[in-house]
Amino acid sequence: MFPIAGLIIGGVSRAVGSAGVLELTNPATDEVLAALPKAGLSEVTEAAQISLQGFAEWSAVSPYERSKILRRAADLMRVRTEVAAHCLTLEQGKPIAQARLEWAGAADLLEWFAEEGRRSYGRIIPGRLAESELRVLRKPVGPVAALAPWNFPAWGMMQKIAPALAAGCSVVAKPSEVTPVTTWHIAMCLLEAGLPPRAISVIWGSSSMISEALIKSPEIRKVSLTGSTRVGRIVAAMAGESLKKVTMELGGHAPVIVARDADMAKLIPLAAQWKFRNAGQVCVSPTRFLVENQVYDAFVDGLAEAAGKIKVGNGMDADTMMGPLCTRNQRNVISSMVADARAKGARVVAGGDAIGNVGNFHAPTVVAEANSDLLAMNDEPFGPLALVSRVGSIDEALAEANRMPVGLAAYAFSSNAHTIAKISRAVKAGMLGVNHFSMGLPETPFGGVLDSGFGSEGGIEGLEAYSTPMLISAMV
Repeated sequence: MFPIAGLIIGGVSRAVGSAGVLELTNPATDEVLAALPKAGLSEVTEAAQISLQGFAEWSAVSPYERSKILRRAADLMRVRTEVAAHCLTLEQGKPIAQARLEWAGAADLLEWFAEEGRRSYGRIIPGRLAESELRVLRKPVGPVAALAPWNFPAWGMMQKIAPALAAGCSVVAKPSEVTPVTTWHIAMCLLEAGLPPRAISVIWGSSSMISEALIKSPEIRKVSLTGSTRVGRIVAAMAGESLKKVTMELGGHAPVIVARDADMAKLIPLAAQWKFRNAGQVCVSPTRFLVENQVYDAFVDGLAEAAGKIKVGNGMDADTMMGPLCTRNQRNVISSMVADARAKGARVVAGGDAIGNVGNFHAPTVVAEANSDLLAMNDEPFGPLALVSRVGSIDEALAEANRMPVGLAAYAFSSNAHTIAKISRAVKAGMLGVNHFSMGLPETPFGGVLDSGFGSEGGIEGLEAYSTPMLISAMV
C-alpha cells in the first residue's frame, strides 16, 4: 500500500530528482520503505517560478468556485483514509488509529477553510466627505512556502495549505524529508479535485537547502513554518531580508498547573493519554506537571501506574497505544535527558529506557522531583517524558510556568473558578486548556507568544495571515 511517490511540480509527479535518491525508513522496523526522488536547487527554482503562474490562475478563480474545489478535495481525502493513514503510520510511526484521526482532521481543516474562504470579507468605512467612498478589500498575499515538520505530517501541513488556498494563494509545500508521502497524498487529492496544476507543488530533500532557496526565491511572498525556535529565528531572519510575511509556530514546553482541588480521577487518565499521544512528539504536549503538595504523591503514583499500562509497539498493530519515535536521534535525545535527570537526583518512577534494538522505541517515562536544573526542564523533551514538580502554591506554579522563554500551550486543572481566573490572567501562553488537553480545532487560532513564535494557524486568524488589506479611497 506504500505508493511510489514523486516530487510534484506543475501537477506532474516526477520519479527523478536532481539531488539523487531519498530513502524512507520505517521507524518501527528500520526497514526501507521506498527510494524517492530528492529535489535539488533546480526543482526549487522551477517550483517557485511555477507558483507565480499558479497564483495568477488560482487567485482569479472566485471564492465560491475555490470553495467547491477544496470541499471536493476534502471528500476525496475521506474516501482515501485507509490508504493515507497506512502510509502515515509507516513513515511516521504513530498508531494506525491516531493516523486515521489525523487524516480525518486534516480533511476537516480543508473543508472548514473552504467555507471560511467565502467569508473573507472586506469592509466599508464612512467617508469624511459626502462624495467620498472608502473600502477595504482582502487580497491574497501571493505564492506561499509551507514548511512543515514530521510529527503531524497531515495536520501540520494542512494548517498551511488549507488557509493559503482558501485565500487564493498558490503553495510550494516542503514536508519533512522523513515524512514526505503524506503531503504527496494531500496534493494528489487537491489536483484530482480540480486545483490548477500550477497552484501546488510538493518538493523534499535537504531540508536546510530547500528551505533557504525557497525563502530567498523572489516569487515567494509568504513563509509559514512549524519548527523549533532555533530554526524559526533563522527562517524569520531570511524572510525579513525580503520583507516577506511569516507565520511561525515554534517550540513549546507546556506547563500543567495542578491545583489541590483538581479531580484526580479525571486528570490522571487524561494526562497519560495526552502526554504519550504520538510518543510525546506534540508541540503542545503536556510536559511540566506543576502539582500542589496536597495531591502531589497521588498524582505521581497515578501517572506512573497509567504510564506502565501503555502498550508500546508497531503502529500497524491494532492494540498498540504508543508507537516508536519518528527518528533515532529523537529517541537518543530522550534517553540522554533521562540519564541527566537520574544523575541530578530526580526519581524515574515509570519507564526510563529505550526498548529493544530494532526501531526507535522508548518506554513512556515519568520523572518525579523534577527541578529546574534538569536538562529536560529547560529544553523541550519532544518525546514520551513527563516531568512532575512539587509546588507549594499556585503562585509558585505560575512562577515556574513562566520561567521558560516559550509560551505555546499551557494547562490548568482546578475546580475553583478563582484559581482558574488567576492562572488565565497570569500565565504566558498563546493557548490555555482548562481541565482538558485538547487544543487543535479548525475554527480556533493556534499559536504562541515569546519564543514560541507569532501569528496563528487555524480560525479566522489563520485565514487572514494569507491576505493583505487594500484600501480603495474614491471620490464619487
